[in-house]
Amino acid sequence: MSEFHVGGVAGEEAGDGVPVVLLHGLTATRRYVVMGSRNLERGGHRVVMYDARGHGRSEPAADGYGYDRLAEDLLAVLDRRGADRAVLAGASMGAHTIARFALSHPSRAAALVLITPAFDPEDLERGLDRWDALSRGLREGGVDGFLEAYGEPRVPESLRETVKTVLRQRLSAHEHPDAVADALREVPRSRAFGSWDDLARLELPVTVVASRDEADPEHPYATGERYANAIPGARLESEDPGRSPLAWQGGQLSRVIAETAARARA
Repeated sequence: MSEFHVGGVAGEEAGDGVPVVLLHGLTATRRYVVMGSRNLERGGHRVVMYDARGHGRSEPAADGYGYDRLAEDLLAVLDRRGADRAVLAGASMGAHTIARFALSHPSRAAALVLITPAFDPEDLERGLDRWDALSRGLREGGVDGFLEAYGEPRVPESLRETVKTVLRQRLSAHEHPDAVADALREVPRSRAFGSWDDLARLELPVTVVASRDEADPEHPYATGERYANAIPGARLESEDPGRSPLAWQGGQLSRVIAETAARARA
């Protein structure tokens, strides 16, 4: 892996071949998309990943954390890394960012993998009180304050300790926790796109990865279905009922990304 910095955004890349850019979700870092899997590099892809503004090792944003800002950072990374067109794979906030980017810069996106999207243009108030509580918890009490505000994970008992461990690990990886607290307030209030009809303009290979609600209630399965139905020709992928979410399995998720990239080449 070779590290890079683009206008305050910290990232790394490895491999050669078709460029694949990975974007993580809110409160995560670049490690939390394919979870450390190297399958994409081994399969002939050039993998570029970076920490979103204010997350991980990236600098805080002077002008906020809305999807306009996040999409501009993605464009800057593509330009500075010499990737004219790339396969874009993003989880949650990252999924909304690449949807916004592809609508604004269609010639720069070869294919999209939208992993557990949750933004709903018809329900902009959903969960704002909870996001604000998480922001306050992180700002006032650090990682422990965030976890206290988060409460007991609403997942099967067999997954609860795993979820709490992952939350603690990824919240501890940020160099600017106050910036993450700012993002926790601002990102949920930002519009990734105006209406579901906008997604009909995405004329490229798209795969939507949706988690079953019992394991990942923060990212409703029905919302993933809505994305897949709104985007022409999009494919919907998920784990079998009762299994660990596909979005949490880096090797299997890498397979989905590679298959989507192959559709773009074809």
